[in-house]
Formats: sequence, C-alpha cells, structure tokens
Amino acid sequence: MEILVILVPLALMLGGAGLAAFLWSLRSGQYDDLDGAAWRAIADDEPPPQKPPAKR
Repeated sequence: MEILVILVPLALMLGGAGLAAFLWSLRSGQYDDLDGAAWRAIADDEPPPQKPPAKR
C-alpha cells in the first residue's frame, strides 16, 4: 500500500503533462486544417515522366 504514495502522484503528473501537451497543440494550430493533410497525401502533384519509345 505504500507504493500508492508514489504511484498516485506520478499518475496525476503524467496525466497533467498529457493535458498540457494537448492544450499546447491546440494553441499552436495543429488541428486547424484536418482535411488538407489527407488530400495532400492522395493528390497527384505531377504526372510521372514518360519514357521515350525504344528504337529498333
């Protein structure tokens, strides 16, 4: 039972650190454009280069 004296404050500190990191990401604009990254991942930027036909 003495271990709870260490584990409970440790869990509260880790939870607070996670909450602080989440709030920081909200303030820094990490979630402003949710659809942009998804469309950039599947969008074709340039067509692939065409190889010239082989000569015989």
